[in-house]
Amino acid sequence: MDIGTGKDLEEYVVDGVKIPYHLIDIKEPGYKYNIGEFQQNFTQAYLDIDGRNKPVILCGGSGLYIETALNGNSFLGIPANVTLRESFEKKSDADLRELYEALPHSLKEKLNSETRRRIIRAIEVNEFKKENPDWEEIKPLKLNYTIIGLDIDRELRREKITKRLSHRLNHGMIEEVQTLLDQGLKFEDLEWYGLEYKWLGLYLKGDISKKEMFERLNVAIHQFAKRQMTWFRRMEKNGYHIHWIDASKSLEEKKAAAIQLI
Repeated sequence: MDIGTGKDLEEYVVDGVKIPYHLIDIKEPGYKYNIGEFQQNFTQAYLDIDGRNKPVILCGGSGLYIETALNGNSFLGIPANVTLRESFEKKSDADLRELYEALPHSLKEKLNSETRRRIIRAIEVNEFKKENPDWEEIKPLKLNYTIIGLDIDRELRREKITKRLSHRLNHGMIEEVQTLLDQGLKFEDLEWYGLEYKWLGLYLKGDISKKEMFERLNVAIHQFAKRQMTWFRRMEKNGYHIHWIDASKSLEEKKAAAIQLI
């Protein structure tokens, strides 16, 4: 699952020197990794690296995962409610969205609604807290950190997203998903792994044409990127200081600005 997940491992080499990385290739395809496991794995990796007096760099990831790494996920101790999840299987996205919007604002601030799965998790957490009013949230690990973001023009971002998608589709991403299916991964499982796997699954299943797959996936990624920027702005409103560097600057200029901030 290299291309669809955007590992970009070829970029982890600078001037012939390999950049060490963690938390890539840690699970087999088909495994349903979750945010709770990520927090635990991140903490282990952080303590390992920091224990060797090396700088820890968290690069990329959605706003949810970044925020979880920085301040933890306080709902890790809340178990899955199988009965609740099964009752939601036949509910439409619109019905679930209506239930999500009715949740307390404080909860929605901590649990986003990017996917159907996360909407259900937010509802699940709310039900658990109502049934267990004395339950206490897990206290996160306190870290010192500097957040650096690339401030990119919206139209340039859109151009880069479309160009990147075309390149990945033309360089093995379709074949990658077909291989996963050949190895036993089910079509209904593909949505778990993100937008690319969801839409490529629909194409390979024969539900949509290749042209429609590209157009709808392209739109979905643009929408996701917009939601991510909204998430980062919300983080800033909640007290996270993000140092924005102009993405149009040269690589050397961006490196110099980042090093100065650190």
